[in-house]
Amino acid sequence: MKIEFTSIGNIKTPYEKEAPFRPDPDAGGDFIIVVKPEYEEALYKLAAFSHIIVLFHFDRSLQSRLRAHPPHLQGLEVGLFASRSPRRINKIGVDIVKILKINKNMIHTSPMDILNNTPLLDIKPYIPDLDCFPGASSGHAPDHGVFNDQ
Repeated sequence: MKIEFTSIGNIKTPYEKEAPFRPDPDAGGDFIIVVKPEYEEALYKLAAFSHIIVLFHFDRSLQSRLRAHPPHLQGLEVGLFASRSPRRINKIGVDIVKILKINKNMIHTSPMDILNNTPLLDIKPYIPDLDCFPGASSGHAPDHGVFNDQ
């Protein structure tokens, strides 16, 4: 079955050719989600939330592979679905970012790990009671200290 999506805007970041593996909290530059003007009304009351889930299209990602080598896990090979690799089968990416301010159709956010002018697919509010699962397993990551600095 073929499924088609339409971009609802684009994402502005300082990264033209290469983005970091994960968002760098100290990154310089502006991170702005620009929603097409015809969808500006869909941002109504979004500013009440501190964070959003951003779904985007990896439009410049290389062809997918069914196995991945997470960059911070030296020598470990995992299945694509057990990784955060941008080489996805359907090229869909996700980031969770803090809303800094919303000005008309522009959402200024905390840093993202996305290339400049990446097509925006959707925005959802991050709701801790629904989106956070205390005690959830981090799989293979904590054994190698990948997320201990967050």
